[in-house]
Amino acid sequence: MSDANNQLFEIPGTPLVPVKGETASYPVHRVFCVGRNYAAHAAEMGHEVDRQTPFYFTKPASATVLSGAKIAYPPSTSNYHFEMELVVAIGAPAFKVSVEDAPAAIYGYATGLDMTRRDLQLIAREKGRPWDLGKAFEQSAIIAEITKAKEFGEVGPQRISLKVGEDTRQDALLSDLVWKIPELISHLSGFYHLLPGDLIYTGTPAGVGPVLAGENIVGEIEGLAPVLLDILDAE
Repeated sequence: MSDANNQLFEIPGTPLVPVKGETASYPVHRVFCVGRNYAAHAAEMGHEVDRQTPFYFTKPASATVLSGAKIAYPPSTSNYHFEMELVVAIGAPAFKVSVEDAPAAIYGYATGLDMTRRDLQLIAREKGRPWDLGKAFEQSAIIAEITKAKEFGEVGPQRISLKVGEDTRQDALLSDLVWKIPELISHLSGFYHLLPGDLIYTGTPAGVGPVLAGENIVGEIEGLAPVLLDILDAE
């Protein structure tokens, strides 16, 4: 390990997410995202859900942006999409845990946006390449205040929705998730030592689409703080 006081240059610090009812914040370690976890969304993207195993992609922790931000339309895209998601915040180590034991690793839940450069993602997909340019870019993981798991209750009956301006674009129930939260944690923990600070974006319902400079997004899940985002002109 290098001496932190003898480093060549400084890098941005750990992103911190507020927690309802707490003065201390939740530090973000890693960001995992689940692909095609709502059947209707998979269909609108021209695919079927893989019911044999979930799949994932990642975003850097530095991509984390808090709800209420105003961010610039990102570079090198003309098809910038919103994806509304339930975010799981991990609060205890989990490695190779069972589905039954997985809930013990959950600290809380939040609303989030998986912002996507759709044109770049589709180009990569067609060429069989990784999705990094379409998914793992700056300011692409938006998150609202975290609510502790006990306060939120059982995941399932809550409505998940998103508006661009006054126009509702996404509207579903968390019960529509193909892979449920304990199943995702159990499966993912077979590949990673999940740790406090890890976030899991659990997939988006149907209705994804483009957002333009000058527009604002409001995403909601019943029982959680909404996620808000304003899109500014490109830099």
